Amino acid sequence: MTADDNTLDVRNLTKRFGPIIAIDDLSFSVAQGEIFGFLGPNGAGKTTTIRMLTGLLTPDAGEIMVQGTDVHRDPIRAKMAMGVIPEMSNVYIELTARQNVVLAGRFYGKRKSEVEAQADRLLKQFELDDRKDDRVQGFSKGMKQRVLIASALVHAPQVLFLDEPTSGLDVHSQRLIRTIITEMHHEGTTVFLTTHNIEEASALCDRVGIINRGALVAVDTPEQLKKAFQETQSVEVAFDRPIDGYEVVPTSLANRVEKAGDKWRFYTDDPDQLIKHLVGFAQRQGLTLTSLNTYGASLEDAFVKFTEGGPRVS
Repeated sequence: MTADDNTLDVRNLTKRFGPIIAIDDLSFSVAQGEIFGFLGPNGAGKTTTIRMLTGLLTPDAGEIMVQGTDVHRDPIRAKMAMGVIPEMSNVYIELTARQNVVLAGRFYGKRKSEVEAQADRLLKQFELDDRKDDRVQGFSKGMKQRVLIASALVHAPQVLFLDEPTSGLDVHSQRLIRTIITEMHHEGTTVFLTTHNIEEASALCDRVGIINRGALVAVDTPEQLKKAFQETQSVEVAFDRPIDGYEVVPTSLANRVEKAGDKWRFYTDDPDQLIKHLVGFAQRQGLTLTSLNTYGASLEDAFVKFTEGGPRVS
């Protein structure tokens, strides 16, 4: 991948708040048309990073290029290529949904007739067509978030920054927003997504960057990050009678045991031998296996491992 293939290039980004290094020499790139997930625990530096990437905060050092434009040397041109969805909704509640979207488009210099047609199309896509002339003040959080995303898309940005876009939303709104993100991806829009929902990142993202204490500790595809921790493979089993799972499997076969409702989950680096042991145990005890499932490492497992052992920032 060359720099010319990238929508976003971040080089040696650093930000201090007094004696605290919030972002420590951060470098990464996001390819054209990619969905890039940016994960990290609370206080890791996600929001500080996205505020610098979108020109809301000035870094102490480093360079941010969006579509080949330096965000801090030519902010207007860089921002024309962006759509930004902040963590906290900033829609104008005294305006209607349609007025919000049209106003956003006009800020980007779009003709009124063009932006009105685009607003109507987006609001229909976001299932707000029947409420487009209602004031946003009476909307639910999920509906306000959909208006916000429509407003960010009205000028057809090349890159969309989303900071926790589904946080606190109902299931229907979450699913709809994920569908829209996937559709934008298929149309070639580059998406930079911060989220606490690790399974959401696993399902949506082409690549994931994990930040911890201001430093990037891993960047790869979700599947490659999972493969780094194959010792977290597990076997989940249930029998027709209660058992004590802690007594069933020797520590040589399972490095961790957890009870999950009426099932037991055994974490292992050798699921084949573990399954054979459990089948033999059931036969010897006259038990019936009511369920038996194997699971690979999850992105959550990788996230926990990386952030537990990540570099400290002083």
